[in-house]
Amino acid sequence: MKIKWLGHSAFHIETAKAKILIDPFFSGNPSFDESTRKDAAAGLDYILLTHGHGDHVGDTVALAKETGATVVANADLAAWLASRGVSALEMGNTGGTIHLKGFSSTFVNALHSSAQITEDGVSHSLGSANGLVLHFDDAPTLYHMGDTDIFSDMALIQELHQPDIGLVPIGDRFTMGGAVAALACQRYFRFTTVLPCHYGSFPIVDQTPDLFLAAMEPASTKVEVPAVGGVVTV
Repeated sequence: MKIKWLGHSAFHIETAKAKILIDPFFSGNPSFDESTRKDAAAGLDYILLTHGHGDHVGDTVALAKETGATVVANADLAAWLASRGVSALEMGNTGGTIHLKGFSSTFVNALHSSAQITEDGVSHSLGSANGLVLHFDDAPTLYHMGDTDIFSDMALIQELHQPDIGLVPIGDRFTMGGAVAALACQRYFRFTTVLPCHYGSFPIVDQTPDLFLAAMEPASTKVEVPAVGGVVTV
């Protein structure tokens, strides 16, 4: 499995059976390299969304129309995307699992909000914020936490899903900060590999993963910190 970080919380996941984008925030993302957009969209099978904020939904509508990729999102967000012209949708909700080509995606809890204000000034509630656990036929289990704080029921996510790889928000202000994110990883999970995210984009979030890295020492978990556009193979 190849995991490419595209800045903020956006990731491209490639296995032998599927090409997946998670939270494809490209346009307006200060850390996204626009020259990588074509490769990110090439042969795309699925777009997975953790929640409805603009910095996670991002370019979903345009990418779905351009590529024909199926969008996986919670029911409220999926209905809103359908109203914006997205036709290939798989909707679910917290606790539910959707079986896809070569993997499944389970919606788990996250402590966050999920809404957007449209051009007419109306705020739209877009369901619950979630994390996503991906169980692959031929690759390690991956958990994208979405945007969240630490919470004790992370222990149940470990018990139920036993994820090998964690994509962990660390940027503070809108999510847990680095030290708390490290505590979450060490107290509740037995990850073999973690990749920090949701940092180094907007000026008001942490610009480096230094606090997270310091708090993860010493730890048996491997921490990978790719540059934007960098690939980690697991």
